[in-house]
Amino acid sequence: MSNVRILPEILSNKIAAGEVVERPAAVVKELVENAIDAGSDRITIDIEQGGRSMIRISDNGCGMGHDDALLAIERYATSKIAAEEDLFNIQSLGFRGEALPSIAAVSRFTMVSRDDKSDAATEIRVEGGKIRSVNPVGAPRGTMITVRQLFFNTPARRKFMKTVSTEFGHIADTVAYFALSRPEIRFCLTHNGKTVRQWHDVRDPRARIEGVLGENLDRLLYPVSGNTHAASISGWVGDPSVTRGSAGKIYTFVNGRFIRDRGIQHAVVEGYHGRLMKGRFPLCVVYLTVPAAQVDVNVHPAKAEVRFSRQQDIYSTVKNGVSDALGEKKPFGGAQWRAADPPLHVKESPREFSGVRPRLEERNPFPERAPAPVKPGEEEKDARKQAPVTDGAAVPRQAALFSRENLRLASVIGQFHNTYILCEKEAELLLIDQHAAHERILYEQIRHRMAPDTPVQVQQLLVPETVELGYRESAALEQVIPELNRTGLDIDTFGPNTFVVKAVPEILGETPIPPLIAEIAEIAEASGYRQGADRAIEACLILMACHGAVRANHPLTGKQMTAILEQLYACENPYTCPHGRPTMITWHASFLEKRFKRTT
Repeated sequence: MSNVRILPEILSNKIAAGEVVERPAAVVKELVENAIDAGSDRITIDIEQGGRSMIRISDNGCGMGHDDALLAIERYATSKIAAEEDLFNIQSLGFRGEALPSIAAVSRFTMVSRDDKSDAATEIRVEGGKIRSVNPVGAPRGTMITVRQLFFNTPARRKFMKTVSTEFGHIADTVAYFALSRPEIRFCLTHNGKTVRQWHDVRDPRARIEGVLGENLDRLLYPVSGNTHAASISGWVGDPSVTRGSAGKIYTFVNGRFIRDRGIQHAVVEGYHGRLMKGRFPLCVVYLTVPAAQVDVNVHPAKAEVRFSRQQDIYSTVKNGVSDALGEKKPFGGAQWRAADPPLHVKESPREFSGVRPRLEERNPFPERAPAPVKPGEEEKDARKQAPVTDGAAVPRQAALFSRENLRLASVIGQFHNTYILCEKEAELLLIDQHAAHERILYEQIRHRMAPDTPVQVQQLLVPETVELGYRESAALEQVIPELNRTGLDIDTFGPNTFVVKAVPEILGETPIPPLIAEIAEIAEASGYRQGADRAIEACLILMACHGAVRANHPLTGKQMTAILEQLYACENPYTCPHGRPTMITWHASFLEKRFKRTT
C-alpha cells in the first residue's frame, strides 16, 4: 500500500490559506489588492469585531461576469498572467490566483460581482471551501466580498488571533499603506458600523501623506526625486528633527507595492548620515519605480518582500536621493519641532506658557524630601553594588571606591567636549555624562511626582496642542492617559485618533509636544500595554526624561554643572541612566601616575 497520497482539494486550500491568510489584516490586504487591480477609485472596508466576525470589501472596479466569477474562486485562476514570461514582468499587485480560494476555504464567504456587460450581478456563497449557492442578484458594477467567521473550521488557527483591538490595528495599518500608495483612490474604513478613517482622493500626494500619518507636517517634509539607470525615486522625507525610536515610520513602496526591506530602510537612514542621533530613525515615504523585469515579487507567499536584480544600485539610488533632498534644505530649517537641547537657563520658550521655567540650579528635584541617609558600614557595600562603570581591565578597583558620599563631596572643575562634566575629590577624577545624569535626575523626579498626594508642578499651555496618531497608537495611548496625567502631562482625547495636550510637567516645559506624544504612544503600543501593566508606563517615563534632558555638545555654566552634580547625588540610583548606561566613570590619581610614568 502506497504511503504517498494526493491531498484533497479542500485540505490543500486550507494549507495555502495558512501561507496567505495569516490574520484578518491579510484578508483585507489580498482583497484590496484585487480591488485596486480591477481599476477601482472608491474602496470601502467594513470590519466587525476586528475582522473576527466580518470583513467586507466593496469596490467600483470592472467587476466580473458569471463565468469569470465562478472561475475566480478556483485555485490558480487569475486574469493577471497567462504565460511563464509574465512571472518576470508583473504589473499588478496580485497574480497568484490563491487568495480567493484560500480565504473561502477557511470562512463563510460571499462574493457579489457584476461587469458592464452583465444585466445582473452574480452572487456566490462558499462555506469552508464548498460552494453552497450561485444566484443572480441586483447590484451595481464592481465587486463586494464578505468574509464571515474567519477560521471557523480551523480552530487551531483561530485561537492564535489576538484581541479585537490588536487585529483591527493591523487592519488599519494595512489600509493606511494602500492609502499612501494610491492617493487617487478614495478609501473608507469602518469598524462596528462607525467610520474610523476616510481618505478622499487627492491630486497632491503630499496631502495624502499628511492625512495618513496624522501629524502636523507642514514645512517638515522635503520632496525626493531622482532617476538612475536602476530606478526612479520620489516621495518625501521628514526633517531630521522629526524622529522615532524605531524604523516603523519609514514607508517604502516598490512599483506601488508596500514592502518591508531592511536594505532599503538602511539606505534611507544612510541618507540622513550626520543628521540623526544614534538609535533614532526618520519619518519618510519613499516610492521606487523599478523596471518590472528587474524586481521579483514572487519570493514570498504574501508578497511582503521583493528581490532586486541590481540590489546595490537600488540602495545607492535611495541613499543618494534622500541625501540630496536633505542637502537642499538646512537641517532643522523652517521646522516647527526642534530637537535642540533644552536650555537650562531662563530663556523665552518656543511656545507660550502661563509661567516661566525656573533655572535648573534653582529647582528642588525632591520637594520636602531629603536624600535617603546611608547607614554606617553600608557605604562601601553600596559602592560595590552600584559602582560606576569604568574602562574595564584598566582600573577595575578604583571605580568601586567612588561612593555616594564621595559624589556629594566632589567639586566641579570644568567641562570636556561640551558633553562631560569634570569633577575631583581628593585623589580621584570623576567624569559625568551630562545627558545620562540629567536623564536619571528627571526620571526620578517624574516618578516621585506620580506618588499619591504629591503636588505636581505643571506648565499650562495658553494654546493647547493637538496630536493625531494611528489607530494602534491611539488605542495604546488611551490606556496610559490616567498614569500620564499623574505626571503633570494633561492629555485627553479630542476625537477619533486625535488628542489634545493642555499642560506639561514643569521639567518638560521646553520639550516639543507632538513628537513626544507620538513616541509615547508608539512605546505604549510596542510594550504590549494592558490595564494595570507597569512596563509601558515605565517606558513612557524613561522617554519623557530622555526628551527633557540636556543633550551632549551643549555648553553648561559652572552653576549648572554643580546643580547636576548635587541633584545626581540626591537620586536613589545615581550610577546609571534609566536606560542602564553609566552616568559616570572615575580614575584614581595612582592610575594616572602610572600612565605618565611617574611611579617606579
